[in-house]
Amino acid sequence: MQRRDYTIRPATPADLDAARAVMLDTVYRDFGTGYVPRWHGDIIDPAAAYLAPARHTLLVAVEEDSGDVVATAALDARGPAHPPNPREVAERFPSGTTAQVRRVYVRPEHRRRGLARRLVAELVAFAEADGGYRAVYLHTDPSVPGAEGFWRSLAKVVWDEREDVGGGQGIVHFEIPMGR
Repeated sequence: MQRRDYTIRPATPADLDAARAVMLDTVYRDFGTGYVPRWHGDIIDPAAAYLAPARHTLLVAVEEDSGDVVATAALDARGPAHPPNPREVAERFPSGTTAQVRRVYVRPEHRRRGLARRLVAELVAFAEADGGYRAVYLHTDPSVPGAEGFWRSLAKVVWDEREDVGGGQGIVHFEIPMGR
């Protein structure tokens, strides 16, 4: 494997097209859903979703040699909504005091180099520095290869919909510990 160096930093307006491409490629290739407006509106307008609000952020990983954006990770102050999420999850992670991790996506040729782990660490540090967040929440679709194992290595499961009667949406909900 070729040694590559990366810089992780907050996205700028100049990064948004490349970040959007990483995100859209992921939802088409890895999720198989393609763009679904009710789930992916933030991908189309990441500036409004992550750059404008003070308590939100979009991080990018940039390959130093090429200058290409190769990974993304975002955080916002919106807790999980009910529906579609279980009521207990929505009540445990209310908007305003919950930092929700979103869009942790790495281009396939840059995976297994620690980028996602570094991005998540930066998001958690951002949430801790904010001072108003009490929890860091995320959910994942366990059918995406590697996703569930990765999140289990960083976070604790708070609800696994596969255990619900009927299996819910099959989503696994996590909380990432804050350092406080």
